Amino acid sequence: MTVHETAGGPGTIVVGSGIAGLLTALHAVERGCRVTLVTKDVLEHANTRFAQGGIAGVMFDDDRADDHVRDTLVAGAGLSDPAAVRVLVDEGPARIRELIALGVAFDRDDTGGFVKGLEAAHSYPRILHAGGDATGTAIEKALVARLRASDVAVIEHAFLVDLVVTDGRVSGVELIVGETDAEPGRREIITAAAVVLATGGAGELYAHSTNPEVATGDGIAAAIRAGADVADLEFFQFHPTVLAVGDSFLVSEAVRGEGATLVDERGRRFAFDAHPDGELAPRDVVARAIARQMEAQQGRPVFLDATHIHSEDAAERAAFLARRFPTIDRAVRERGLDWAREPIPVTPAAHYLMGGVRTDLFGRTTLPGLYAVGEAARTGVHGANRLASNSLLEGAVFGARAGDVIARDAASGSWPAAPGRRPAPQSQSAIAQATGSPFVTAERQDRGVDAPAFSRAALQELLWDDAGLMRDDAGLGHAASVISIWRATQRTPVTEHDFEDENLLLVAEHLVAAAIARRESVGAHFRSDGTPAEAPAHLAEVRSANAASHSPSPHLSKEPVAC
Repeated sequence: MTVHETAGGPGTIVVGSGIAGLLTALHAVERGCRVTLVTKDVLEHANTRFAQGGIAGVMFDDDRADDHVRDTLVAGAGLSDPAAVRVLVDEGPARIRELIALGVAFDRDDTGGFVKGLEAAHSYPRILHAGGDATGTAIEKALVARLRASDVAVIEHAFLVDLVVTDGRVSGVELIVGETDAEPGRREIITAAAVVLATGGAGELYAHSTNPEVATGDGIAAAIRAGADVADLEFFQFHPTVLAVGDSFLVSEAVRGEGATLVDERGRRFAFDAHPDGELAPRDVVARAIARQMEAQQGRPVFLDATHIHSEDAAERAAFLARRFPTIDRAVRERGLDWAREPIPVTPAAHYLMGGVRTDLFGRTTLPGLYAVGEAARTGVHGANRLASNSLLEGAVFGARAGDVIARDAASGSWPAAPGRRPAPQSQSAIAQATGSPFVTAERQDRGVDAPAFSRAALQELLWDDAGLMRDDAGLGHAASVISIWRATQRTPVTEHDFEDENLLLVAEHLVAAAIARRESVGAHFRSDGTPAEAPAHLAEVRSANAASHSPSPHLSKEPVAC
């Protein structure tokens, strides 16, 4: 195994190349850090490029920051951290302007103003899009171009095996570099003064997902093994509208924002049965409404009806849909559907992980030397349910914040404690801790638990059935038992795919354990046998979210330091 330092000595390693990782790297190198960015695939292949919806921000004179704060806290079912939400909202416009300066061309109207987009649970149309429904791609291209022109070193096709921890501090990463279907990769350890996890979520946990295959929870699993605290893994957001024909393809919430409706197989709008806001209710509410309706239809999909928006003339409507949603329009028509003239079948699918590695407001985790940003992080912004189009904003805001503070942390040698606990690497499983009994597996086996041989497909079906959109004690107990049996089975990972499977299984264990421990039913963690969660007191005063809790990004020197 090769061991070497980042170029020029111990520096900063950023793992991941989505919006959060790219902005972290760019801000850190601007502050004088030596930065190496490693990515599992090529730079351009990150979850960011799949983001259709857009980026939310208070960019219009008649919008208010307090309203964006309120919308975020309400969508999060009162479990968001008000201080983190205030940072997100207050610093969001500056990050959007930074993206514009870096070349992101957000859509504009005939007067040159930004086109306003409305999405679920927003009280104001504050969503900016680029290329209609290609916002993520536009952001990814602009940031990658800037990164390639910077002093950031890049290692592509580098898989994170584990974090290296020395004397209680993260001191590097272990990688598999250059693996192909035909050739094994080489194992390398790169030492560093700081490591930033920007590895995305774990959408591959579920049988039906909007995520690319690289979303296997690698950074979260590595953090768990190293002893960093994780939180809110039970909150997995399911997107309501994914095409039910062909491979999974997300149909952006912006389509409903333009006026498309959800109808059952008889043509009746049913979303208002679940919430007064109908199709524009929070995502968890809409997704469950669809799931219930599909159950009533013996599993058949519901329909998204865009045949009445923009124009009564079908040809004009088709032209509008092709112009406003070019990526979706192409995908729909490739499947032989004409959504300008007929409703299209849709179904929910796993979309976004609200939990992750617990951080403070600058991306610091509970493990010294380790930062986390983007979907891999639990910043506290999303609570129990992410507000639409806040994810790109979160990646931008907290990625920049982490990049800005790494140099200062390295120079000071201190490590402000992130909120939460610092668990030691576990001696017993998360499920055993959650259930209070190390014998959960044996007890369930006595009742004839059927645990099939482990495979990724088997894990995905297990979580979809037992820890998906709707949960109860029996299903979670079954999932816990099967996962415990699988975890007790000794496997030796060899290929990247093997390591991915082990990462998914570890994250699944912690997700199910967290779901068992949270008895109340709240947000994306909907338990049919749970107790309704009481709204926290701060939700009643959400309009006055405490501005004093906002810690601005520090003004830092650009002198080179060991970061």
